[in-house]
Amino acid sequence: MQVTPGPRAPRARAVLGQLSDMDLRLLQVFKAVVECGGFSAAELELNIGTSTVSRHVKDLETRLGLHLCRRGRAGFALTAEGQRVYDETLRLLAAVDGFRAGVDDIHDRMGGALHVAMFDKVVSNPQAHIDAAIAAFVAQAPDVRLQLHVGSIQDIERGVIDGGFAVGVIPEHRASASLRYDRLFGETMYLYCGAAHPLFGATQQALDWAALRRRGDFAGLGYHSPNMALAHGQRLPRKATGFEQEAIATLILSGCFLGFLPDHYAAPFVGDGRMRAVAPERLRYSCDFVSLLRHSPRPSRAALAFHQALLQAHAAREPTPRGAR
Repeated sequence: MQVTPGPRAPRARAVLGQLSDMDLRLLQVFKAVVECGGFSAAELELNIGTSTVSRHVKDLETRLGLHLCRRGRAGFALTAEGQRVYDETLRLLAAVDGFRAGVDDIHDRMGGALHVAMFDKVVSNPQAHIDAAIAAFVAQAPDVRLQLHVGSIQDIERGVIDGGFAVGVIPEHRASASLRYDRLFGETMYLYCGAAHPLFGATQQALDWAALRRRGDFAGLGYHSPNMALAHGQRLPRKATGFEQEAIATLILSGCFLGFLPDHYAAPFVGDGRMRAVAPERLRYSCDFVSLLRHSPRPSRAALAFHQALLQAHAAREPTPRGAR
């Protein structure tokens, strides 16, 4: 006799109820495990034993009624539910930090953690004075725990909008009504080839945008950015794709591709004879870096102070021009 299965029983799960201080602690441990890539690595970050880290994550799984991660010989990996919980954890902890900052504002003081994010390979730009801004901010707000992140343009924009980052520094490439943009400094991008590329020792007088289109060996960034906007505007087909400046540099150094890099970042490679700028008088573009703040809710006093330190540090200095070698 064939038995027709009855309706599937709903999955049992814990009712979360109100969040306690212990819940927040468990979520902070879980966040550290995810960002460190495992329990052993999180031990150093959290300054507690691996067994305690594992127990905290297990307690969180019991509390939520969810299986958050996989452990074993294959290494640490989030489940789909774990990824959702991690994303929600970032939002929750950012909101908690925002609440603390708001209370500090009421008391007319600056404290707690301030998360600032910047685009990669900025520190070598002679026009960037983020270090001076940090020094001025630390002198003004010594009780604030500054946490500096490096990320992609999209991650920084999304983080500022969501509240995960208080301030962002990125190349300007589009406008969002949710964000405030203030120019800080500029950057010049030149087209480079590696020492093994056919153009390295060749004359480049005839090379222009049309010739570059026909070559078919362009390597560009694979996300919305001034680099991608230029590639679309000049109709440059990507033969290879990188997702940060170091990836583009590696592709160029292979000798197989041409790609744009900031002049300050490429300078050591040029100095070592490993790269050369290609037709720098024609194949180049400039972009502006901006400081990001969200419009609403109103940024904390610490975020506004850091933003102001960025503006003052860059307004106090004349731009330093730099040419390709």
